[in-house]
Amino acid sequence: VRSVGELLTNIYKGAMSRVEKIAKDRMSNKEVFNLKPQELISVKPIVSAVKEFFATSQLSQFMDQVNPLAELTHKRRLNALGPGGL
Repeated sequence: VRSVGELLTNIYKGAMSRVEKIAKDRMSNKEVFNLKPQELISVKPIVSAVKEFFATSQLSQFMDQVNPLAELTHKRRLNALGPGGL
């Protein structure tokens, strides 16, 4: 069973590799000495990957916060049956 943190780490690593690829492409296409960091690195792949994870993941559900026992049961169910679970 993988935790939400592990799943987010995998998403983040993939997004960072896309950022690296984009930065390398921009460095090869332009004169590097005149580039500012804002022009070289784009955070859009990271933002879109994290938004997509929270919008489409099985782990993203509304939780009942009124009953503490129901909240605990809900968390256990998500961790066991979510991606990388049983």
